[in-house]
Amino acid sequence: MSEPIRNKKADIPIAPTPQNTPANNAPISSHAQQPGIASIKEESLDHATAASLFARNPGLVSMIQGKLGSLVGRSSGYIESLPVSVRRRVAGLKGIQKEHAKLEAQFQEEVLELEKKYFAKFTPLYQRRATIVNGETEPTDSEVANGREEEDDAEVEGEASKDEANDSTTAGIPEFWLSAMKNQISLADMITERDEDALKYLTDIRMEYLDRPGFRLIFEFTENPFFSNQSISKTYYYKEENGYGGDFIYDHAEGTKIDWKADKDLTVRIESKKQRNKNTKQTRVVKITVPTESFFNFFSPPQPPTDDDDTVATDIEERLELDYQLGEDIKEKLIPRAIDWFTGEALQFEELGDDMDEDEFDLEDDEDDEDDDDDDDRETDRDVDEDSDEEVCARSDHLPLIMFIC
Repeated sequence: MSEPIRNKKADIPIAPTPQNTPANNAPISSHAQQPGIASIKEESLDHATAASLFARNPGLVSMIQGKLGSLVGRSSGYIESLPVSVRRRVAGLKGIQKEHAKLEAQFQEEVLELEKKYFAKFTPLYQRRATIVNGETEPTDSEVANGREEEDDAEVEGEASKDEANDSTTAGIPEFWLSAMKNQISLADMITERDEDALKYLTDIRMEYLDRPGFRLIFEFTENPFFSNQSISKTYYYKEENGYGGDFIYDHAEGTKIDWKADKDLTVRIESKKQRNKNTKQTRVVKITVPTESFFNFFSPPQPPTDDDDTVATDIEERLELDYQLGEDIKEKLIPRAIDWFTGEALQFEELGDDMDEDEFDLEDDEDDEDDDDDDDRETDRDVDEDSDEEVCARSDHLPLIMFIC
């Protein structure tokens, strides 16, 4: 399934987010002299001292950010210095570019409509999958034959009689979605052992498009001892206005409030703390709740900072990027290919892409450094591995329009 909100341009590892998108178009560079080798001087920089200086002076950091922000979009004066006839041509090119932007926006809108058209065709397949997973029905002979590999036929037929007794007590595919999620790398890191007990009650994960640009992820649960919700959803919204190039720009996300049952909240842990009365000198033990890691924090997404917040924390931006990427992974990878994640087959396709990148780099290294000694070759291999890891991270944290940074 295509990705409506993805940037259809080249596979660039990072792209504007709601926090770093410039308010205006980047200025045309001036004819200022470009630095050459002779003009570049190395300076020793004590990073620890600099970090300490900024840490002690948050006002200085804010002032620098404000000054830099005020320079974005400001003209260098070069265009204004051009002859009138040249400036007229520049204006004409801008007019042509605006027409191009209109067509790009129309293209993205039509891609989204095409996505929705085929999603409507996918939906019955997802519904059929859910009935089999939850034991409401059995797959047909043609479905089984279509999905069974030839080399497995004899083995499956031979074991059929042995499993016949257990078939009567096992309904559907137990822990289907939990297993699939644990094989999906970006989600597996979020799932704790405590979460697994609750996610065993997960019966389906669905997606639906909104009337406005955006989508909603819906997690269906059976009755369980952790919360009373039968479904928990998370909605990703996009801005009404398209971005540069007609792309959809991520705005924010909203999650369902989870109605936790008494002492079952998996997003907090209980700690005991001793308190001493200053007057009576007696001590008592009180219990306090402390936030803790949990997959269910996914439904309490971070919110973008307000426009008047000049000191945007980097960790907030990283959390926003990671949160969006997780939603994309569920929408574009987990839901369409759930059975492949359950069996683990999807992992080989993920790894295949990584191996291909590494092979490409190794080939280039061999061509460029064929005369190097073994030690240099080993060092090159280590560098390649590190670069490949960064690329894997960039891909897993990339967004369609909003590509995340590790």
